[in-house]
Amino acid sequence: MVPVTDAPRPVTDPLTLAALDTERHVARSGWDQPVRLFALVPTAELLTHEPQLADGLATHDAVAGALSAVEQDELPEADGIEDLLARIAWPDQVTGCALALERIVVPPAAERDLPEDAEAALAAVAAHPERADVRLVVAVTRDGASRCLLRQRAYDSDDRVALGDDIAPGLVHALRATFD
Repeated sequence: MVPVTDAPRPVTDPLTLAALDTERHVARSGWDQPVRLFALVPTAELLTHEPQLADGLATHDAVAGALSAVEQDELPEADGIEDLLARIAWPDQVTGCALALERIVVPPAAERDLPEDAEAALAAVAAHPERADVRLVVAVTRDGASRCLLRQRAYDSDDRVALGDDIAPGLVHALRATFD
């Protein structure tokens, strides 16, 4: 018989660890940030090219297959996230990528009653009494793995970040397409 426990299992897979590190990194800069994009590269290869980075690594950065996030500065001008991601292509050295973005969400019932006009709809969402500010971090790898993290502004704590594979399926698909 296997004992049942409520203790969470430790996170050990490289993609989840990289996604969590990326989310914490972004969270340190607070809220109301622009979209941020990161290349995920094998930590071992990064250290080969940048050995001075070894001093700043955490214990979990030594796990087999560990990934490090490298922020991409100066993103191209784009008309929305879909347009931005359609302009991104990664060199072979990049194993995966992660995207951090903030959104306002409202209950599904409120979405059905939004005005047709985009500006009026945005104003209605922003003024809705049940609105929630969230940050999504979506990470994918070339081989198709994905992790999604969601932090709510109302519960802004590292131990209150939701983790799943399908929190943002549209973003997962769009990020995977950057490797095609």
